Amino acid sequence: MASLPSIEQLNKESSENFIEAVNTLFETAPPLAKRLLAARPYTSYLQLIDYAEKVCLGDELSKEEKLEVMNAHPRIGASKVGLSANSLKEQGYSSTQGNVSAEDEKVNAELAKLNQEYEDQYGFKFVVFVAGRPRYQIIPIIKERMAANDREKELYTGITDMMLIAKDRLKKATESKI
Repeated sequence: MASLPSIEQLNKESSENFIEAVNTLFETAPPLAKRLLAARPYTSYLQLIDYAEKVCLGDELSKEEKLEVMNAHPRIGASKVGLSANSLKEQGYSSTQGNVSAEDEKVNAELAKLNQEYEDQYGFKFVVFVAGRPRYQIIPIIKERMAANDREKELYTGITDMMLIAKDRLKKATESKI
């Protein structure tokens, strides 16, 4: 986990450095990063994340911008290539891991199929707070969420999980400094 500057330092950073730091909590999503930048200063990272959730769930972002924020997250079970260091760890990949096992290939193929079906159904990527669970445990979750067939609830759930991911990343970044 990349270390984060103190919140006091973050408030003083250039736009570029601010956005780079924020992208360690959230995947690269310019509409969100721009809103967060404009709302400085923050008293804490938790306040920043709470504000991000308010922005994403409120009316400040257009529907297209909300989709851009959701779609900034990688697909669960996607190829390791192109995943951020945080996403690699969160999805249970090891940077030293060699070949993927046959079982992992099977799980990843099923997740790829389900991700596509989910995106076809809802029009945005499936986002879930994995919380260190093995990828195979995500399969019933994506199936259940597709069966619910409620796009607005799913957008809300995805954004809420994005904020849980950001809080978990914050916790890990903070623990690494101790």
